[in-house]
Amino acid sequence: MHDMDLEYAIEVEDLETYYGDRQILRGVSLKVAPEEIMVIMGGSGSGKSTLLRYILGLNPPHAGTIKLLGNDISKISSQELYLLKKDIGVSFQSGALMRSLSVGENICMPLKEHTKLDENTMHIMARMKLEVVNLSGFEDLMPAELSGGMIKRAAIARAIVMDPKLLFFDEPSAGLDPVVAAELDELILHLRSALKMTIVVVTHELDSAFKIADRITILDQGKILLTGTTEEVKNSDDRRIQDLLNRRPKQEEIDPEKYLDILLGKKARQVP
Repeated sequence: MHDMDLEYAIEVEDLETYYGDRQILRGVSLKVAPEEIMVIMGGSGSGKSTLLRYILGLNPPHAGTIKLLGNDISKISSQELYLLKKDIGVSFQSGALMRSLSVGENICMPLKEHTKLDENTMHIMARMKLEVVNLSGFEDLMPAELSGGMIKRAAIARAIVMDPKLLFFDEPSAGLDPVVAAELDELILHLRSALKMTIVVVTHELDSAFKIADRITILDQGKILLTGTTEEVKNSDDRRIQDLLNRRPKQEEIDPEKYLDILLGKKARQVP
């Protein structure tokens, strides 16, 4: 179905997306090479989580194309898309483990959905992946018995249980203390080297981004400001990028008439 001698594992070309009448992504183009770690950053409302949703095929693009492992996800059949999703692992921000299932049962879920393996083989595969994420011996515990960092690791084990070629993380270190977050960064680097995966990470954590990224894409108001190495990002003279790196609040341009209306307690005039 696809060939891993591809020049790019992920290709996004001129992607446009809307939420109702409001445009979210504006002509976004992005290429990720096989076995590259690409970090997507941007302020709140920049469109980074929206971009992830569209790359994952959770929404069809309004314009533009998205190719995963050489497959245009808008043009392939639902059966082909189903097969392609076996090659994609996702670890969401919350961990999203099923509370009623043990850690091992959670990790076996993708195997139950996509394979006809027997229970014993599935549990062996789950144990192997728990070993990869340093959770050996935890398969019989319930999610409620795990710390926040362990839940993230268990969710990663579930995301990699099918040995996907593409692995996506949404805010992996959100809510974790700095030591646990740093351990997670090390794990992401280990996954890429050990399992030869292409990894895309959406994060707002600068330390993490600079530690793990081969390249960083910075979004602002639905457009890409820059895709480059960590050095290129750090040395960029774009004020918006430096504002993001130095955590400076955006300098909003204030419309004097609008400001006057607010002061006078009137409804802001509609700007065409």
